[in-house]
Amino acid sequence: MPTLLRLDSSSDPTTSRSRAITQAFADAWTALGDDHVVVHRDLHRDQLPHLSHADLHFPKQLRPEGSVVDPAQEALQAEIIAELTAADVLLVGVPLYNYSMASTLKAWVDYIHVPAVTAPFGDLDTQPMRGKPAVLVSTRGATYDAGTPTEFDDHAIPALSIILGQALGMSVETIVATRTLTERFGGPSAEVAKQHAEFDAALAAAAEAATRLG
Repeated sequence: MPTLLRLDSSSDPTTSRSRAITQAFADAWTALGDDHVVVHRDLHRDQLPHLSHADLHFPKQLRPEGSVVDPAQEALQAEIIAELTAADVLLVGVPLYNYSMASTLKAWVDYIHVPAVTAPFGDLDTQPMRGKPAVLVSTRGATYDAGTPTEFDDHAIPALSIILGQALGMSVETIVATRTLTERFGGPSAEVAKQHAEFDAALAAAAEAATRLG
């Protein structure tokens, strides 16, 4: 039973571009057959509490002697990790907020990046997600074209690529739509046209990726 784990982090429930693109991916995924399951975690509507103690970044065997963590939060962490490791494909909506990822998504990252559980530690080869696809849907209000002064101002996708691609060993690909605020704030018509073209291309790319990976 192919399972897609879809994460949304946009705080805009109605006009979010990242949500529209992840929805297009999910629709194409379920269209592949009744056996194609989507598990949807909305990180904005159902926000995760921040880790209450630094020791939760590590499993029990790597915590200091006498460490005491909240058992309810430890159980929540186990649930979130189990949800991730049960997925065949990970889909993440990554709207760019203040040049980085939404804090709700960062909280999820803090729960799932655990050395000796989801990432290697010393001689422990612990990467249950190794080789599985992770599709990052990156939406950005402004322009970040190659060769422009803002080309490297997105600090969300690089961080997620390190965590998911290097630490967890996943195969990361990115779908990008920029200029999402251009029309709203009266940008030049040529830029508005580029905004629509990028968004349409992202929707098509999402459907193609779902079909290919499913």
